[in-house]
Amino acid sequence: MTVRTRFAPSPTGFLHIGGARTALFNWLFSRRHGGVFVLRFEDTDTERSTNESIEQILAAMKWLGLETDEGPFFQMQRLDHYKRLAGQLLESRKAYSCYCSQEELVAMREEQKKRGLKPRYDGRCKERKDAVPDISPVLRLANPESGIVKVHDLVHGDVSFDNSELDDLVILRSDGVPTYNFSVVVDDYEMNITHVIRGDDHLNNTPRQLNIINALGIKPPYYAHLPMIMGPDHSRLSKRHGAMSVLGYRDAGYLPEAMLNYIVRLGWSHGDQEIFTIEEMKEVFDLEHAHSAAGSFDEKKCQWVNEQWLKLASTDYLATSLMPFLQELELNPSLGPPLEQVTKIQRERASNLREMAAKSLFIYREPESYEPKAAMKYLKPEVRNILQSVMKELIDLGKWTEDSTQIAVGVVAKKLAVKMGAVAQPLRVAVTGSDASPGIGQTLALLGREKTLARIQRAIEYVSVRPPELPEARKK
Repeated sequence: MTVRTRFAPSPTGFLHIGGARTALFNWLFSRRHGGVFVLRFEDTDTERSTNESIEQILAAMKWLGLETDEGPFFQMQRLDHYKRLAGQLLESRKAYSCYCSQEELVAMREEQKKRGLKPRYDGRCKERKDAVPDISPVLRLANPESGIVKVHDLVHGDVSFDNSELDDLVILRSDGVPTYNFSVVVDDYEMNITHVIRGDDHLNNTPRQLNIINALGIKPPYYAHLPMIMGPDHSRLSKRHGAMSVLGYRDAGYLPEAMLNYIVRLGWSHGDQEIFTIEEMKEVFDLEHAHSAAGSFDEKKCQWVNEQWLKLASTDYLATSLMPFLQELELNPSLGPPLEQVTKIQRERASNLREMAAKSLFIYREPESYEPKAAMKYLKPEVRNILQSVMKELIDLGKWTEDSTQIAVGVVAKKLAVKMGAVAQPLRVAVTGSDASPGIGQTLALLGREKTLARIQRAIEYVSVRPPELPEARKK
């Protein structure tokens, strides 16, 4: 058997964490078994389905690297398939035409509620022989009235449903568009899907789909229903928990490898391992270790995983990934050091690429002003001698490197008999505008000789005209 899985989103919005996990699990299962991964858009909700959503989902899957083997397919382009199989059920009397109006259905349910019964279709059209003029009927499945439907689920085990709780569901609307449960069965059958891996919010749909499968006389796929992803407060995951669309994480500067790594652990485990490469995931993923309990989204854990990947990824890859975030800040990377050097130094200091770009701003653009608190603390008139001494030491420096500039700053501290920080911090503010940057040698190496010396000179001029603090101000 060739394993064939599918991801079948409704194009009514963006791809979010839950949908991305479903896509990932299907993709990994097919890759683990050398199978086929199919993409299918369930777009029969014509009022809410949009081309924008389709493009967003495709872009998110491309960013994540979840390449498909077949598709995308669109249900609205397959209406003839559903009508053909629905016609077979009608001919074999396993489905029937229903002419009930919405008013009749509402009245039927209200009457059932008054009698303390579960609202459901009562089958009044099942034996009807005559058509109603000028009314296009819906088609209903003649659901078994008794017996048990057993779902053999690869995550939850066997789950049983009583047919008496299931009514004769509509499988084809009056306009010829199929309902979800029918179109899913037809598509999975005709696309030879062997494993249906989806959220457990669909578990209650499965007995209905199995009854359609039985009526068609076809073989069911294997089912695996994944528990929902919850927020930290155990309610259904939403934006208020900090979760974004997949493309939102891309735009925030997360690496796709980090997102896949985080998502795969929301409902699956492999021992105590936390960090997985994509190749490792494809090698070890299975459904035996999929969790039956709901996973919990943790924004801080997601950020932590991304931080680990910033440290693990190659500097070449990070350089390419950082480029658009620098360009978004209207910076020209060619005016600075090689981006590989930037990412090598900054990777330990950022949680995401957007933050890395912001923290690298000083490399490409001279600060318009100094941060007030940093200037007040470190650019006092008395540091003029320190900055002049650093300037002289750096001007005389032969080779400009991280180590040589670090040593030069240490030499100045020793000559002036002060601590390293007494030299490094005023120098840091002078060249970056802030009291936070990489190590002073790394900072100067990133800036280069010309920019460093020009900025020190500017700081010397700044402290030269700054009035000394009054004693009262020093006490504060």
